[in-house]
Amino acid sequence: MKKALVSALTTALVVGAASTTFAAANPFEDVPADHWAYDAVAQLAADGVIEGYGDGTYRGDQEITRYEMAQMIARAMAKNPNGADKALVDKLAAEFADELNNLGVRVAALEKKVDNVKWTGTVRYQYWTEAHKGNRETDKKERSSTNQITLRLEPEMQINKNWTGHARLDYTTNMKTAANVNEVEIDRIWVQGDYDNLQILLGKLPYVSFIDNGMLFDSNVAGGQLTVGNKIKGTLTLGRWNDADRDFDKDEIDDHLSYGGIEIYNDRDDKITWGVGYHQFRNKVMFNAGLGDGKDYLNIWDVGLGWKITDTLALNGAYAWDTTVNEGRADEFRGSKHAWSVELDYKGADPADKGSWGAYVAYRKLGALAVIAPTYDAMGAGQKGWEIGFDYVPMKNFQAAFKYFNGKDMVGENGMFDQKATKFFTELNFFF
Repeated sequence: MKKALVSALTTALVVGAASTTFAAANPFEDVPADHWAYDAVAQLAADGVIEGYGDGTYRGDQEITRYEMAQMIARAMAKNPNGADKALVDKLAAEFADELNNLGVRVAALEKKVDNVKWTGTVRYQYWTEAHKGNRETDKKERSSTNQITLRLEPEMQINKNWTGHARLDYTTNMKTAANVNEVEIDRIWVQGDYDNLQILLGKLPYVSFIDNGMLFDSNVAGGQLTVGNKIKGTLTLGRWNDADRDFDKDEIDDHLSYGGIEIYNDRDDKITWGVGYHQFRNKVMFNAGLGDGKDYLNIWDVGLGWKITDTLALNGAYAWDTTVNEGRADEFRGSKHAWSVELDYKGADPADKGSWGAYVAYRKLGALAVIAPTYDAMGAGQKGWEIGFDYVPMKNFQAAFKYFNGKDMVGENGMFDQKATKFFTELNFFF
């Protein structure tokens, strides 16, 4: 009798004909008749947490599927029960977590009511080696390498319907030495408000220049960001950025840049993407000494254009130019006033999809006064040349990346121009 009652409730809680379709094509196994979830659902029904249509329709003693059970649990979570019923719903949600995740966004919002803090993280291993030809007379190359591992934790806290709190904590250790050379850093911490056509970020927040896919900037800004729009968006970002080690130490003011920027761009999911932006970085001590001419700022404009040629092939280009440095001083800042990148991407690796992979080839020229903190792992500001990369997911939640740069330092040591430079970068990511 109890089983018939539960079957009646489960059938009433799924949507008529749609439930029949889901059951027929459902990839999940049926819930066994003696599974504890039946008793849990019966208890929730008796307590009024879940209820049927009231028309008495059911399918006799037919067992239900895990997908149908997840739909019931989602409805129970939406009721936001208290006391013993909440504990029971939490237990059911843990048992059918995978099925709830497969229900998508409709349940994602409900899950936040079960636990207001969600933790994700990464164990990341990085190794890179690079070489620079620093002396034209001896043809000597300067080589260096880095070998490190990072534990990254990223909590997300649900504040209310529209606001969430975020942070990123990194623990990095040097693998080249047995000595205790470690670094612990709260890299980011910010609150985020999401509304229909408005997003607000406040704190030490992540910022990637949208229109050029990070060619100009991919780092953290201590300040605020406002994004408005739907198909066409505008983003205003104001704050401070720390050069070098990103350590906001008041005694090292030379490394602190005030930043203000605005970008206008279309939906990144469109077949053709475009955008234009303006960025200003200001520091009296640093720029007065380096640029002269009484200027304590950099004014940088950039444009971006992308084309999704097919579902697996995309072409992206970007161009940025600095309008601060006088043309008469071009020799002193050779190649620094302009930056551009052209990249061809094929497929893409997804950590959740075992066997997926992606590759790219690009040519870039990154003038040191036209880009500030470029996103690329294999090359940086003040370099130009070819870059290739490959990503592969050999097993779920494990992604390997390999990148190689072959080009030149546009301004090398001792005033040398266009000196040979190479870099090999590899990264292993274990996501949890």
